[in-house]
Amino acid sequence: MAGTAFCWSLGGLFIKLIDWHPFAIAGARSTVAALFILAVLRKPKITWSRDQLVAAFANALTMLLFVYANKHTSSANAILLQYGAPVYVALLSGIFLKERPLPEQILALFAVMGGMLLCFADSFSLGHLDGDIAAVLAGFTFAINLLFMRRQKEGSPLESFLMGHVITAICAGAISLFMPPVRLSLLSLGAVLALGVLQIGLAAVLFSYAIKRVTAIQSSLIAIIEPALNPVWVFLVLREAPTARAIAGGLIIVLAVSISSVITVSRRQASVQTGTS
Repeated sequence: MAGTAFCWSLGGLFIKLIDWHPFAIAGARSTVAALFILAVLRKPKITWSRDQLVAAFANALTMLLFVYANKHTSSANAILLQYGAPVYVALLSGIFLKERPLPEQILALFAVMGGMLLCFADSFSLGHLDGDIAAVLAGFTFAINLLFMRRQKEGSPLESFLMGHVITAICAGAISLFMPPVRLSLLSLGAVLALGVLQIGLAAVLFSYAIKRVTAIQSSLIAIIEPALNPVWVFLVLREAPTARAIAGGLIIVLAVSISSVITVSRRQASVQTGTS
């Protein structure tokens, strides 16, 4: 799961390097990712089950919303606002997975909401509100994706990723027909290839392996590596620095999720030791 988060963290940088409109980026990235995942699966097991379909559509929406957010707000805001996903997972797990949220996770929700408000504070003056809203929605759809991937822990979750990227490629490709044509360059094509193979394809393989072995809540908490590294890559290469309020809001979000994660893991370790003794 840590390897997955590292691959995901490269998304903001590669998306920023491509001077295409969001739907062209999303469609091209998902096309490459779908071909990569298909090559890994060889013979995908498409069952058309509810869990597989919901996970696929949630994944497709997350792909589209995240690319849009990265093009319409800062990379830091795009990833940090999406990182409300662990809290949504914790609260929804009780409904879908019978994994009840713990007190520290509920408290983390309020801290994350406070951090989000700080990230939003600059959006009104900078004109980034639509990008920030897309990032928040991406966090919600990502949480749904996590939950329904976890429900397939006895099956093969990778097929949901394959279906999700096929859906994204078709939808984004259709919309792109009505958008201005893109300019092809070695940089843009290389970035799309890296997005599809490394940031999405390899991440999907690693995620599908990990999600069968950890809970949905744990998986979303481990993914904290992504929001921590995503703005760093963008700053180092493109010198896009987040605002002071975004940094403060991001720190609150990351700390809230981190502290909640540590408490949850400690609680479960203590429970296991008590049960063993």
